[in-house]
Amino acid sequence: MKEWMDAIVKPAAGPGLELRQVPVPVPGPGEVLIKIHKTAICGTDVHIYNWDPWAAEHITHPPMTIGHEYVGEIAALGDGVTGLSVGQRVSGEGHITCHHCRNCHTGNIQWCKNTSSVGVDRDGAFAEYVCIPETNVILIDEKLDEDVVAFFDAFGNATHTALMWDLVGEDVLITGAGPIGIIASGICKYAGARRVIITDLNDYRLDLARKMGVDYAVNTGREDLREIMVKAGLTEGFDVGLEMSGSAAAFRQMCSVMRNGGKISLLGLGKPMVEVPMNDIICKGLTLQGIYGRKMDNWHQMSYMVQGGLDLTPVITHRFHYTDFEKGFAAMNSGMSGKVILDWTK
Repeated sequence: MKEWMDAIVKPAAGPGLELRQVPVPVPGPGEVLIKIHKTAICGTDVHIYNWDPWAAEHITHPPMTIGHEYVGEIAALGDGVTGLSVGQRVSGEGHITCHHCRNCHTGNIQWCKNTSSVGVDRDGAFAEYVCIPETNVILIDEKLDEDVVAFFDAFGNATHTALMWDLVGEDVLITGAGPIGIIASGICKYAGARRVIITDLNDYRLDLARKMGVDYAVNTGREDLREIMVKAGLTEGFDVGLEMSGSAAAFRQMCSVMRNGGKISLLGLGKPMVEVPMNDIICKGLTLQGIYGRKMDNWHQMSYMVQGGLDLTPVITHRFHYTDFEKGFAAMNSGMSGKVILDWTK
């Protein structure tokens, strides 16, 4: 007999989501069924909720369950699964890769050309249960706060972006104080950066970044970044840049204030065509690295940083039961939020 569960579903092409009863997935060979405890709303989920051009391009087969940031416990194992057991606390890598392409074979699965994303290309985790391949299951220490683990997916993006470069004693500029930029600011300080400066136009989120320990949170709509640099003791420019905003103006400003030989990670998605300051990039000898998703090793780094004292709780601003998901999306759309947690326990 088919079992049913609650799920937050994109019912059709257009704005909004619905709470529906859908069948509980059945794990096939090599798959694991996870009972969801907590989830976190991501910017991707907001795109899907609002049905903007990105969502219209990527969500090709509604109705489907969305969501990809979560923590839970193993509820059932498909045939052939080994090394895991029912009841273990877990999360999951949301990019399901092919295991056959060149990058998969060389250990660079974050660049798999055949990636299928949980909550975008296949049913996601905003439900009482989610099913993923055993290779994507991440074991989670029972001592870790589930509200924090719920957004380890986003934490992983920030970790991948920030730890692409050596940060010890370096001066770091982060453009974009969204939740991932704010998390990255904490990582940079934890990893030994000398100065971490974050820019945005949203005072609420700049205040959250201050709670995460940034040295300066700069509203570029009314403050001069170069004056802040002088105050912070930067004499040649920033050593490392983390572009989290997707804003062409922010990227151009970043390039203008990097030191010669500086290094930039690019995570923020912008419009398909963005004018770039080629002369700064070339004449300063800047290194640009595009970032997508997480490396599998980032999952271990995340757990170890939290166990070592990195406190991410200031990033959490709202908690709701999943039946109040509309309030969670309203908070995200307002711009007056950090991470929003949905509780799936009953």
